Amino acid sequence: MSESGFAMASRTAFDSPDPDYDWRRIAYLVNVSRALDKLEEERLVPERKVLYQFSARGHDMAQIMLGSRLDRPKDAACGYYRSRPLLLALGVPLEDALGSAMGRAGGYSDGRDIGVVFNYPNPGGTPALPMSGGVGAQYTPTAGWAQAIDYYRTVLKSEPHRDSIAVVLGGDASVAANGFWAALTIATTQKLPMLFYIEDNQYGISVPATYQTPGGDIARNLASFGNLHVLSGDGTEPAEAARLLSEAVGHVRGGAGPALLRLTVPRLQGHSFQDTQTYKSQEVVASEWARDPLPKLRSYLVPSLLSEEEWAQIESDAGEAVEEARAAAEARGIADPETVLANVFYEGEMQQVGGQWTHGYRAPPSNETPRPEGQRINMVTAIRRTLDRELEINPRVLLFGEDIGPKGGVHAVTLGLQEKYGIERVFDTSLSEEGIVGRAVGLALAGLMPVPEIQFRKYAEPALEQINDCGTMRWRTNNRFAAPMVLRIPGGFFKVGDPWHSQTNEVQFVHNPGWLVAVPSNAEDAVGLLRSGLRGNDPVVFFEHRSMLDDAWARRPYPGDDFVLPFGRAKKTREGDGITIVTWGAMVPRCEEAARDFSADVIDLRTLMPWDKEMVLESVRRTRRCLIVHEDLQTGGFGGEIAAVVADQAFLDLDAPVSRLTMPDIPSPHNMVLLNWAVPSVEKIRAKIDELVSF
Repeated sequence: MSESGFAMASRTAFDSPDPDYDWRRIAYLVNVSRALDKLEEERLVPERKVLYQFSARGHDMAQIMLGSRLDRPKDAACGYYRSRPLLLALGVPLEDALGSAMGRAGGYSDGRDIGVVFNYPNPGGTPALPMSGGVGAQYTPTAGWAQAIDYYRTVLKSEPHRDSIAVVLGGDASVAANGFWAALTIATTQKLPMLFYIEDNQYGISVPATYQTPGGDIARNLASFGNLHVLSGDGTEPAEAARLLSEAVGHVRGGAGPALLRLTVPRLQGHSFQDTQTYKSQEVVASEWARDPLPKLRSYLVPSLLSEEEWAQIESDAGEAVEEARAAAEARGIADPETVLANVFYEGEMQQVGGQWTHGYRAPPSNETPRPEGQRINMVTAIRRTLDRELEINPRVLLFGEDIGPKGGVHAVTLGLQEKYGIERVFDTSLSEEGIVGRAVGLALAGLMPVPEIQFRKYAEPALEQINDCGTMRWRTNNRFAAPMVLRIPGGFFKVGDPWHSQTNEVQFVHNPGWLVAVPSNAEDAVGLLRSGLRGNDPVVFFEHRSMLDDAWARRPYPGDDFVLPFGRAKKTREGDGITIVTWGAMVPRCEEAARDFSADVIDLRTLMPWDKEMVLESVRRTRRCLIVHEDLQTGGFGGEIAAVVADQAFLDLDAPVSRLTMPDIPSPHNMVLLNWAVPSVEKIRAKIDELVSF
């Protein structure tokens, strides 16, 4: 069969059971899965002990068979809300499966996330990577794990990664999602060890498959897709599913590149418990039940491998195990509500999976005091030099994004780094921000330190689902998983503006829990904050203001290879007693210039998450006036958060209202005259200072 060939296997119901599969265990786990579904639907949902329930009936047998093929130490799988049978095959404790569905303490999330959004660190076995509530969001992180496998075995020469694979599960409706196509592009262009496992039940909730895929058959449509081995068949026939699974897994393990396996399965219940399936005719429902894989599995194994009595005993054992798990799950308490505040960020207790720290990385000695070296350099040079140094001393650091290779990035920040460190460590990507950030999540979960770049702030929008999922990962898995990375994003105006390349909107990242956000205004701070992120254990958004990259004011001497600047520590660039001016990014030099004729504290926040409340409040209580200046829009801008904190905690110390000076609520204009009118200017800032000082 050709590399991108299409195989439609025929049913072989009378084959003897494939000896490569543990059929007794498969039979037991399928019966366990059925018993779990029945328990939830007949007891726990009506009793309102489970609020989200998604039956796996019909999907269960082939999933469990797939899970039995994942036995390498560095394999990984990522599924979706109907993937509990896979987790059973990987060994998840039944009381965790039920307890998580019931929102009890422990389990997947300690009651923080819905029970059908799985994760399973599985020490010593194949982990189930943190799943997402968003359809299709599982694909690109799995591609990232697959690329990490390739990097470990080819660059780091890791023997445990030699024939490991990454497996992603998705329903037929999810192949319409951006994440599917982004991951497919990554896996096929890089020939990664990745298996796309598509469960085709012909419905996306109530929408027929033909609305998702022309003809309703993604395998047929991808038959000629380059570098992709495509297989398709019936996931309800044990022999056929076994053969196809063995071929698909074997192809990927053998180093031949990615494969896509589409198995047709019936969805024997509604999309969720609340779904009555009124959109299906009685004939369709009957035809689906006629394809139930459980009776087929029984016929396949009895009497060729199991006796009637043995099958009955398996059913009984499964039922007893589920009932015992129910009792254990119901005995679990509810997590202390105050504990939900923990594990948004790393707090000293190491996550089980993800990040370089879990692989033994220890940051070199650092210094929080700059040790200036040589002449002043611009921010572009400072960032490049910092990346260069960390690439040199840490083989886990990887840089990637659109045009960052030979071109060196559209802002020249990565110029020369691919030539120095090779295409494996500094590489270009396809034009897909979802793919860039999602891939970074998978690389981080596998223990590397990814440094993805989004070319301009506005272009981050297609990646916002991955950005949100990455930030919440530590919290929603209760510190089981984390994906530390440094996401570099240039933005802001540069000489001129426009709605597409000049957006700031840093507040959106601040509003994504779990992300540290850096907004350096100068070369020295850029070095310290970037190095802090590269050596840290949390995801970081590193905002590079375009107008400051080569600005004369922003130039500073290089502060040294060991300089690290902690997040949440602001800096006073001017000191005085008459007014406090709070700002960041490109507005810092403008505020300095505007405050020249006043006695003013000018505070450069440097980071917005966290931000230095203590310095701001101390200054305001002394100066008794506060002006906040930022480039972003006023409505919903971060200045409103600062103003609220000052009003809440220092109101009685104020001699004038807290004031903000920002862009109006418009996109960035392109014409220079229009831009200069919209962005806070030195003259406007000076006038506002004068107004407040005279109040």
